[in-house]
Amino acid sequence: MIYLDNSATTRPHPDVLVLYTKMAADYFGNASSLHTLGMEAEQVLDHARKRFAAYLNCMPNQLIFTSGGTEANAVAIQGTAKKHANGHLITTTVEHASIYENARALEAQGFEVTYVQADEDGRVTSKAIESAIRPNTVLVTLGHVQGELGTIQPIAEIGALLQRYPQIKFHVDAVQSLAKVPFSLKEANIDMLSLSAHKIHGLKGTGLLFVNNPATLESLLYGGGQEQRLRPGTENTAGVAAFAKALGLMESQEQEQQQRLLALNDMLRAKLEQIEGLVVNTPTSGYAPHILNVSIPGIKAEVLVQALGQRQIYVSTQSACSTKTGKPSRVLLGAMKPRTVAESAIRMSFSFATTHEEVEACADALKQIIPELQEVVGK
Repeated sequence: MIYLDNSATTRPHPDVLVLYTKMAADYFGNASSLHTLGMEAEQVLDHARKRFAAYLNCMPNQLIFTSGGTEANAVAIQGTAKKHANGHLITTTVEHASIYENARALEAQGFEVTYVQADEDGRVTSKAIESAIRPNTVLVTLGHVQGELGTIQPIAEIGALLQRYPQIKFHVDAVQSLAKVPFSLKEANIDMLSLSAHKIHGLKGTGLLFVNNPATLESLLYGGGQEQRLRPGTENTAGVAAFAKALGLMESQEQEQQQRLLALNDMLRAKLEQIEGLVVNTPTSGYAPHILNVSIPGIKAEVLVQALGQRQIYVSTQSACSTKTGKPSRVLLGAMKPRTVAESAIRMSFSFATTHEEVEACADALKQIIPELQEVVGK
């Protein structure tokens, strides 16, 4: 089996699974309970919070544990909107569903939203963001790495721009960049940042939201006072501990692996560019090392995914949150790609466990499959 759908989810690391099992069995107490078991669970959360704070260079009390990246984005976006009923939101035409659908929901509630047009690389500029700013703008929200194209957004430039507009909060979805594309909260002047465990060999159901000032957000849920009342409910102690473990494993080899993944990406691109009729959608500069998106106009993406799947090579058509819609990629259309390109796009995404041999085997399979499918379509 060759698994190249790591931007959808990664296989949990064996050490992470071992730790999760131990934590679930031995630290099962409710972290809000006053007895010993509760205090032990609270200590696990505190330790993990400090671990993430050290990595992000922030204070532990600025971190809110969530059920994943989607919830972290919702708390940031909807939580800001609830504080500013007549506010204006800026996002882009190439966002992940967890940002895009929140923006659409706010529009339905009467909130004003501007979708800044991305270029053909799926990138927006700080100038384009600035042109969208209004007197009542309260939030700019976007992904650091575009999850389908792999495009890196200029968050440092956008963050510097927004320093001239102190009333505007800057939220960045860094789910696809954690451990793969460097970022700095302080250098990019980020007010809120979302992360997810299962993209770095942790477990599904655990996420994190950095909030520079938690008082600027309104809670979406009501219940206990957990996570500074922004995410009430009993914390997933074992999942949080496993997330911190996964981060530690990734951080220990982060720089080395980023270079290795970049080499794999470049090798795969060079091989696929030799295939007649194939279009590479991932930009040639400013792209994440673990994502490569290509199209074969005239061949439906689903057909190509199934053909590879028959060889036990697993890739995806678009973001996993959108693959079952049966529609062309909204993101590629948002990057002004032709419809034929958007409906034939596939994404190959790597992890730290991906090998040179696996990527080469994928390239060889595509070189054989695509001409065969093109011949069938031509007939």
